[in-house]
Amino acid sequence: MSDQHKSGFAALIGRPNVGKSTLMNCLIGQKIAITSSKPQTTRNRIQTVYTSKEGQIVFVDTPGIHKAKNRLGDYMVNVAQRSLKEVDVILWLVEPSNFIGAGERHIIEQLQKIHVPVMLVINKIDTVKKEELFGFIDTYRKEMEFAEIVPVSALKNDNTKELIKCIMQYLPYGPAFYDEDTVTDQPQRQIVAELIREKALRCLEEEIPHGIAVTIERMKWRGRIVDIDATIICEKDSHKGIIIGRQGSMLKKIGSSARWDIEDLLESKVNLQLWVKVKKDWRDSDFLLKNFGYNQKDCE
Repeated sequence: MSDQHKSGFAALIGRPNVGKSTLMNCLIGQKIAITSSKPQTTRNRIQTVYTSKEGQIVFVDTPGIHKAKNRLGDYMVNVAQRSLKEVDVILWLVEPSNFIGAGERHIIEQLQKIHVPVMLVINKIDTVKKEELFGFIDTYRKEMEFAEIVPVSALKNDNTKELIKCIMQYLPYGPAFYDEDTVTDQPQRQIVAELIREKALRCLEEEIPHGIAVTIERMKWRGRIVDIDATIICEKDSHKGIIIGRQGSMLKKIGSSARWDIEDLLESKVNLQLWVKVKKDWRDSDFLLKNFGYNQKDCE
């Protein structure tokens, strides 16, 4: 890319569960970040790359900004807040609403301390009537000044091209950070672990709270087949029973639904073996957090 191209970093922020990961997957056209109906699904800072003739946008998908309840929560909030200082533009995702709650007010306070253009992205517009949008825009416009306000539907891929155009306007001119084939800086093992965690969150629904992590013990290619051994970590013995299910039925369900996505990602047949281990209170252990890939240097 020549210097007439633009390249820069755009952070996606917002309260948990507003659709940040869904939007990022939609913009780059590939599933990298996991999504579920549970808040705080994204735990690490994930970078994905959108490249076009006009330039390159490196999206930084941050964990939702929320009030932390344990060491893992502290880690997630620190990652999100640090990301804001290191980007060229911030996309603040909100749901269409006339009500600005305490969570949003907390984010507004953070944003007012930062000298970076902030774009308000109103997501999930497919859930409201068009004429209601003006009221929602007005509600937020009164709170702070935005560089742009862009309504989108990540789920329906609606108005996302317009969003890309708006982001490009705020990026500096310069060479690309990544070659044009790159879509993420996440190691494959980490994406595989996250895909398994997503399926576990979805299959278990309300039964298990956030206390699960996934580690990849082995990932080995045999010609066109990949053998993967993975362990789901939970916090209680009672959770282990629920994850395994009657005669292993739940574990089988998690494994088979994860395998589809992993085969899609790796473009290979996958032989996936899942195990379940209990590590009590791992979310409050610095040692275990580091072991499961939540690196403290991301927060410094």
